[in-house]
Amino acid sequence: MDISQSAPMQLDLYQGMLILGVLLWSGAHVFGRIAPARRAAMGPAGRGPVALAIVAGIALMGWGYLKADGPVFWGRTPALTGINNLLMLLSLYLFAVSGLKTRLAQYIRHPQLTAVKLWAVSHLLVNGALEDLILFGGLLAWAVAEVIMLNRQTTWTKPAPAPAKKEIRAVLGTLLIYGGFVAIHYGRGYYVFG
Repeated sequence: MDISQSAPMQLDLYQGMLILGVLLWSGAHVFGRIAPARRAAMGPAGRGPVALAIVAGIALMGWGYLKADGPVFWGRTPALTGINNLLMLLSLYLFAVSGLKTRLAQYIRHPQLTAVKLWAVSHLLVNGALEDLILFGGLLAWAVAEVIMLNRQTTWTKPAPAPAKKEIRAVLGTLLIYGGFVAIHYGRGYYVFG
């Protein structure tokens, strides 16, 4: 779509679904932090509505993103594609660091949220349509806000050093999952290596 000749930008139904999905996901995750008394009053029964909001958010984000067709502000270049791939590899490794509490977990307080931030930035580098800005930009904003709230409300106890076998599992798991994601992207027609 040529944005220079288009009418003023208006959101379509799918972009609206995408925004609602990002808001549901974000709201469900921060609800207990911004309204702790209300969340505590809900007790264990509150898990159901929170989980439902997260699932609904994921469904709306997925459906909205696949169907949205907004203006494109920038696209991929070979250099940005290479940076994207490296950031994605690091992002997946940080998820493994979070799960296995490897040695790097002693230096990064929120490896999983850091992984989300890297994932979002890496996708924004190579995807410049309006729906990309909504999805990846929205989840980037959520991850940044989540880290700020966690740092203000909690203290950090560094995990004990992990044994070497956990480091090996983290690296191997990262490479396997990265390969799986590459295969899925290629299967859907997204050529991640250009």
